[in-house]
Amino acid sequence: MKKVAFICVHNSCRSQMAEAFGKVLGLEVMESFSAGTETKPQINQDAVRIMKEIGIDMEISQRSKLLTDIPEVDIVITMGCNVNCPMVKCSHREDWGLDDPSGKGDEEFRKTRNLIKLKIEELVAKIKLEKL
Repeated sequence: MKKVAFICVHNSCRSQMAEAFGKVLGLEVMESFSAGTETKPQINQDAVRIMKEIGIDMEISQRSKLLTDIPEVDIVITMGCNVNCPMVKCSHREDWGLDDPSGKGDEEFRKTRNLIKLKIEELVAKIKLEKL
């Protein structure tokens, strides 16, 4: 079972959605975590609402976390850092280059959610094929 960390600055939106999808879609092949270099008091409420539209409630088991709050991981996925992405020890690293939908409308959140879902499905397939 691979340990995967989804990293962004505030750990409140994109990385939280990725962690949630990882827990659902990657259940048999990976453990999903998310973290950031800073935290927010709560997960982005627009992201929470947009994920609930498809039956995933991130607030049940997730909260904003720092990099020091997660275990060592095998795979690091950065969401798309417009600032310095933190370096986390791992055997595989990818940057998904996703724009932060925070402060934008529901359509932007849905586009980001759907893109993250697609990327998680691709990641799970790579892990299953032992390509990572």
